[in-house]
Amino acid sequence: MWKQFRPAIVIFVLMTLLTGVVYPWVVTGIAQVFFPHQANGSLVEREGRVVGSELIGQPFDDPKFFWGRLSATDGGPYNGGASGGSNYGPMNEKLTAAAAARIAALRQADPDQSAPVPADLVTASGSGLDPDISVAAALYQVPRVARARGVEEAKIRDLVMQHAQGRQWGVLGEPRVNVLRLNLALEGMQP
Repeated sequence: MWKQFRPAIVIFVLMTLLTGVVYPWVVTGIAQVFFPHQANGSLVEREGRVVGSELIGQPFDDPKFFWGRLSATDGGPYNGGASGGSNYGPMNEKLTAAAAARIAALRQADPDQSAPVPADLVTASGSGLDPDISVAAALYQVPRVARARGVEEAKIRDLVMQHAQGRQWGVLGEPRVNVLRLNLALEGMQP
């Protein structure tokens, strides 16, 4: 009987060491050498302290700032430990109610804005952690942010366009704006 169990135990121990120790060390080492910023969370620092990550959204609700996508994570918005979407289908009443509430909040924050609300401002992403919004969603918010900050709309619009990123590798996704980076740039503006 020992002859049958011995090879199984040896293979189990070897595979555990290989896949549980060696492989993670190798992958972590390669990531630290070639992609240290990304491997360490793509953290954004300001004045020597971490203020967020380029990869995980943050809730902004002050009219002076650009607002990101909704977050459907459990335990609060943008909870990285509970990443996931709401899984509500387009006909689900809860999704419709959440979108209507967000539209109402956007309209209340900027009653003069009559343009159609971009979809990414009223829906959550699949992960619930999306740090980016479309350029259209950022431009939609320009009048509110400019008014709240007492700055000309043209300056805020220029700032949005400076922070606009194109498609990944020129073909994947849509042009986007990182909300945290844009809001940090706003904080650096002189009124």
